[in-house]
Amino acid sequence: MNCVNVAIVGCTGMVGRTFIKVLEERNFPVNEIYFFASNRSAGRTITFKGNDYIVEELNESSFDRKINIALFSAGGEVSKKYAPIAVRKGCIVVDNSSEWRMDKNVPLVVPEVNPEDIKWHKGIIANPNCSTIQSVVPLKPLHDAFKIKRVVYSTYQAVSGTGMAGVQDLENGISGLPPKKYPHPIAFNCLPHIDVFMEDGYTKEEIKMINETRKILNDQSLKITATTVRVPVRNGHSVSINIEFENSFELEKVFEVLRNHPGIIVQDDVKNNIYPMPIYASGTDEVYVGRIRRDFSVENGINIWVVADNIRKGAATNAVQIAELLIKE
Repeated sequence: MNCVNVAIVGCTGMVGRTFIKVLEERNFPVNEIYFFASNRSAGRTITFKGNDYIVEELNESSFDRKINIALFSAGGEVSKKYAPIAVRKGCIVVDNSSEWRMDKNVPLVVPEVNPEDIKWHKGIIANPNCSTIQSVVPLKPLHDAFKIKRVVYSTYQAVSGTGMAGVQDLENGISGLPPKKYPHPIAFNCLPHIDVFMEDGYTKEEIKMINETRKILNDQSLKITATTVRVPVRNGHSVSINIEFENSFELEKVFEVLRNHPGIIVQDDVKNNIYPMPIYASGTDEVYVGRIRRDFSVENGINIWVVADNIRKGAATNAVQIAELLIKE
């Protein structure tokens, strides 16, 4: 791989810090690297590959220098303003916010699912929602093999999905303190409320999963519904996925399809209590699939249980994988 100049926007946040860690772990070919954040974080020191760097305040002239790829994780408003500026200066943006995901001119990419979509980018590539990423990794090979007719998502999402404020609410709640981030206590509780409620009663998170899945799988005919729930887990999202296929299948073939797809580890040995759990997925980059079984209530249905680290594969690692595809191109 050729060495490139990289910028990290939102470098002091939870995902931003994980960008740094993943770039180091994967030995991403960095020539020069720049770290941008808000004025509150400007002046801090960040260490990357043994060298210290000063965090700069993001502004309209930040991309006047030669930067090839910028990884953004600073929220939708920042991405809306600064991603086009970066693109005009010759930079390719991989954006982790929801700002560009449903833009028809912006590819929404999971490298194990639709890597070919990066070829039609116009300077911005969107990183999907964390729960969507881990869900479409197993859905893609199953859709190719058996043609999916309907999907029902039920998520169990960790507090790290809300950043440090969510983690703090959980830790404070265990100590008996009231919540600051969530509308109700998250400790010893489950909140069927992620992002804002829409007029139809769905939350924005649920609508994201529905629309993003269709876009990534390039199939607007898919029938999808979702219920997203915040649970008192520090890190690692879990998703129960009920799938109805158009075609008949043998369960052994389902296992084979999943085992042979890149990025998936099948953990399904219920006799020995082996199945995916967030406590073991945390800190890894794979998508774990288990509890694979027929849904006997429909003709061609299955249930699967999918777990992944939402900050790594659900955000930072997926973005770095997209950047790796870019420099291969």
